[in-house]
Amino acid sequence: MRNTLMTLVACGALLAGVAPAQASSEREVSQDPVQALKSILASGHGVRFTETAIVSKGTKKLTERRREGTFEFNAPNGGVKALDVTTTGGAHGTERGIGFNHEPGGTSYQSGGLIGKWLKDGKVWWENSHQLYLWHTELLGYDEQLLNPTEPATVAALLKNGHRNGNSVTGVITFKQLGKARSVWFSHSTQGSWGLVGTKVSYTLTLTPTGSISRVQSRYTLAGGLDELVGRTFSVDTQYQGWGEKVSVKPPNSRDTTTELCINGEVCHWRLPS
Repeated sequence: MRNTLMTLVACGALLAGVAPAQASSEREVSQDPVQALKSILASGHGVRFTETAIVSKGTKKLTERRREGTFEFNAPNGGVKALDVTTTGGAHGTERGIGFNHEPGGTSYQSGGLIGKWLKDGKVWWENSHQLYLWHTELLGYDEQLLNPTEPATVAALLKNGHRNGNSVTGVITFKQLGKARSVWFSHSTQGSWGLVGTKVSYTLTLTPTGSISRVQSRYTLAGGLDELVGRTFSVDTQYQGWGEKVSVKPPNSRDTTTELCINGEVCHWRLPS
């Protein structure tokens, strides 16, 4: 009997020690993702990500590309101030894009891919400093992730339109709703410039115990825009790591950059009007 009582006391002590930890874990999981994001927004900090993007039509997969890179926060309001992203799987090989967002101008640098075939001898990067904004879809591709979890307003809209179950949020949001939510990332995308068409984006967010978003999966069939893209389905799976880490996105060495592209041996000044 004495041994039995001692065993029960030991088990009770063990359970008493576990209970606070379990409660603490539940409190952490329930943290508001918007506040979790706002708490880490600071200059010189950002997040790393990897991404797989598939474009299909019906049951036919047309393209599949992968990206990995870094977003630097636009502190203190959130969003992307700068990015450095490498893309693989394209028809023209690996390409890299570095971009800086300014109001109202933007500067980007591209290397590899199709641009790499048009660079002058001895140059590695093409510099484009005449963008209205950082037109990231032009830099990274139309198949990039349109739902950007570095923006508190976007995260709030996704939470509002979604249903939360444990550590995941599943929902549907329209292009029009993204515009009303003032998602800068969406409005500065090429799709956002086509007008707020009736495209619906299905999505799933995966949350960490501390409220950060570790994964965004989205899928939509484009209802308007370029003729060659209308009717195509975009499925994008993006995973995020290192929220709030120190990052530094810098432009390439000026000796390796050029504002001119060459085709068939002729120098072409591909510049948008300033």
